[in-house]
Amino acid sequence: MGEKREVLEGPSFSFVHKKLVKSTKRRKDMSVTVIIPTYKPGDKFLRLMEGLKKQTLPPDKILIMNTEKKFWKDSVLRGMEQAEVIHISKEEFDHGRTRAQAAEMADSEFLIYFTQDAVPADTCTIENLLKPFRDPEVGAVYGRQLPDKDCRLIERYTRSFNYPEKSRRKTRKDIPILGIKTFFCSNVCAAYRKEAYEKMGGFTFPTIFNEDMIMAGNMIKAGYAVFYAADAQVIHSHNYTWLQQFKRNFDLAVSQADHPEIFKDVPSEEEGIRLVKSTCCYLIKKGRPWLFPQLVFSSGFKFLGYRMGKNYRKLPRRLVMKFTMNPDYWKKKN
Repeated sequence: MGEKREVLEGPSFSFVHKKLVKSTKRRKDMSVTVIIPTYKPGDKFLRLMEGLKKQTLPPDKILIMNTEKKFWKDSVLRGMEQAEVIHISKEEFDHGRTRAQAAEMADSEFLIYFTQDAVPADTCTIENLLKPFRDPEVGAVYGRQLPDKDCRLIERYTRSFNYPEKSRRKTRKDIPILGIKTFFCSNVCAAYRKEAYEKMGGFTFPTIFNEDMIMAGNMIKAGYAVFYAADAQVIHSHNYTWLQQFKRNFDLAVSQADHPEIFKDVPSEEEGIRLVKSTCCYLIKKGRPWLFPQLVFSSGFKFLGYRMGKNYRKLPRRLVMKFTMNPDYWKKKN
């Protein structure tokens, strides 16, 4: 059986994908809607759209939920007849509700979510996201996030820690082993069986953050499996400052505090400690011990943000507004 090599062109594509000629074909009854929330979309969004054009299993429909029409350019959809853009205001945006609204507009068997800065690493991202759904118990599948070229060393390792090379099927039986990682799922690149998604009531809203893990947690508790597909890859990483790490982890913890039905019995602290220890070993192996202070400060800001978020109800509102990455969420909440 011969091989066909597929290469995606672009400044950040250094991945060559080998695809067997007898690749998986989409079932005749399989339909796919890609959903992408956007706000001030830039170069990475353009590369995402170009990547979608080249997929071995192209989506039937692309729904773009764009925040603030004034930042949108219709030219980005040139040549993509299956794409539709829906404009909303900044006040209307909510991580859960905006994605749920798009799901209601989708008449397809599967929903695939990307963020605007997640660039397909090869031509088979969608194909590989859908393969695990051959198992009827799988309700959600999420892909592997690879670091971009400018990603710093510690964050590069964090990507490999959270998104390893080996795929994994997760169910309720894994909770004693994996803890909170059992519920891990990321809408940076994730697919949902719409039937299962609707049985869970769709994405929770209003939500500050973490709508993907809340959905995955509900699915796991309902008896579905969540699948990590390491071969469904996107390029996605950030070089957050310490303050941004603090704020991001504050919001993460707020979402956990607001949903004890999912997170109460699976604390995050142990997983965070495991990441720090593993990163230390990695830095020693790489001969970069001078990065230890950076790791200590970064981890400290993450932990402080997390602890503040878990106890946000005890904080004065002015501090909450300073600590959050999403002040609009709090303005709408009260």
